[in-house]
Amino acid sequence: MEKTNFLLRLKLQKGLGYVKMLQVASQLDDDQVTVQTIKQMTLPAAVKEASLAAYRLEKFGKVIKRIKKQCQVISFFDDNYPEQLRQIYQPPLILFARGDITLLQKRIVTIVGSRQATVYSQRVLAQLVPNLVNNHVVIASGLAKGVDVLAHQATLQNHGKTIAVVGNGLNHYYPMVNHHVQEQVMQKGLILSEYLPDTPPRPFRFPERNRILAGLAESVVVTEAKEKSGSLITANLALQENRNVYAVPGPITSPLSAGPNRLIAVGANPITDFKLNERFDN
Repeated sequence: MEKTNFLLRLKLQKGLGYVKMLQVASQLDDDQVTVQTIKQMTLPAAVKEASLAAYRLEKFGKVIKRIKKQCQVISFFDDNYPEQLRQIYQPPLILFARGDITLLQKRIVTIVGSRQATVYSQRVLAQLVPNLVNNHVVIASGLAKGVDVLAHQATLQNHGKTIAVVGNGLNHYYPMVNHHVQEQVMQKGLILSEYLPDTPPRPFRFPERNRILAGLAESVVVTEAKEKSGSLITANLALQENRNVYAVPGPITSPLSAGPNRLIAVGANPITDFKLNERFDN
C-alpha cells in the first residue's frame, strides 16, 4: 500500500489524532507499507492495533476513492508537498486541495488581519497586492471575513494567484458570505485544508489552520488586528518558523492598529510604502 493511502486510512481511523499519526508516520521508511511494516514499528500497543485495523478495513478503500474524486490529496511524503511547510513544527501529514497545486511551489506571501477590517486595510491592499502580483508572488490567506477575503479579492481583481487555507473540510463553505469568493479561488487559485472533506468548521480548527498559513509563506503581512487575535497567532508562528513578518502601522487611537503596532515594537518590519519586493528579496 502506498504511504499516502495508508496515511489517509490513519486519518479516517477513530482514536488516531495528529500525535499518534506522527508516531506512525515517522517510522515509514519504504515507499510501500505492509502489515509486516506496521508490526515491526515501535509503537504503543493501542496505536499499533489501530494502525493495523486502519490498514485492513475494507470500507476505507471505498471512502478513499470517493475522497480522491472530490479533491487532490497530498501527503508529507509526496514530491509536490510544499518544502516550506515540511520544515515547520507539526507539519500537516495530509493536505486536501482543489485547484492549482503547482502554486504550492511558488513564492508565497501570507496576508492576514482583522475580521472587522476598516477602509484602511482595503486601501493598503489596493496598492500592496498589485505590487506583489506583478512580481509573481502568490498571496495566501484564510478566507475569513475582513482582511482575508479582501486579500483574496484584491489578488483575483489584479489577475494574480491566491491560496485559501481553510479551517474546515473542502465540502463546506465558511463563512457562507464568502461562498462566491471560495468558488473563484478554487477556479483561479487553490483551496487547501488539512481536514477530511466533510469536516465542519469549529473554532479550535482555525488556530490549527494558522500554522499552515505561516508555514507556507516566506513572509507574513498583518494589516489591522487587535492586540489579541488570530492574526497575531499567525504572525507569532511565522516568527517561530523564522519567516519574515511585516506589519502595517496605524494610529495609536485605533484598536485594530494595536496588533500591528505591537508587532513592530517587538521587531516586525513596518510597512511604510508599497515597494515590498525589495524587502522580501533581502
